[in-house]
Amino acid sequence: MRRAHETGIVSIRIQDLREFTKDRHRSVDDRPFGGGEGMVLKPEPLFEAVEALLGHSVGDAASKVAPDANTAIVLLSAAGKRFCQETARRYAALQRIIFLCGRYEGVDERVAEHLATEEISIGDFVLSGGELPAALVVDAVTRLLPGALGNEASSQNESFSSPAREFPVARSRAPAISPEAASSATMLLDFPHYTRPADYRGWAVPEVLIGGHHAQVASWRREQALAKTRRNRPDLLMER
Repeated sequence: MRRAHETGIVSIRIQDLREFTKDRHRSVDDRPFGGGEGMVLKPEPLFEAVEALLGHSVGDAASKVAPDANTAIVLLSAAGKRFCQETARRYAALQRIIFLCGRYEGVDERVAEHLATEEISIGDFVLSGGELPAALVVDAVTRLLPGALGNEASSQNESFSSPAREFPVARSRAPAISPEAASSATMLLDFPHYTRPADYRGWAVPEVLIGGHHAQVASWRREQALAKTRRNRPDLLMER
């Protein structure tokens, strides 16, 4: 993130919503219609902040904010679609992303319907606000941009980056993983990594990684990636 920012690969700006309030208390939230607990972020400061950032005229009645095709307006919300690596790759192809960070009990639904281009969740849990999810998404997207990483291959050979067709299984070396599971998997987790020392507290690095036989190393990594996916994320393996 720091290298990408310093070299101009990304530019990150935080916008204070209170700059777009009109009351003396600079209120960005209010009580929900219909009653209930908590406070809800008002639509006015969010709409006007985004309109100002996009260079649109502020306050047009019943007009939907329409960014260009290279811009996304993303509402971070526990009620959104699940963020994944494919979403990160799609965002990395854009020129600009505006993140709307919810707070309190939630955000006025008109923001989701008429301002945001999509609503994203980082998982099946609830946080106090959308700031941490926004930082998470920014990090996931930035590292995919050319020049952001020291080694470009780092973003290509990792969890969620390799379709199963690139990971055939050597049947004799992985009896617990069927060829059918290998061919039907849509995405795999990364294989295990080891570094020095070769033996730590009696736990040794697998011999195949030390032998220097590249084909055997590649085969072992394919098998381990499949095994780890089945153990930790079986939902990534489609059933035929």
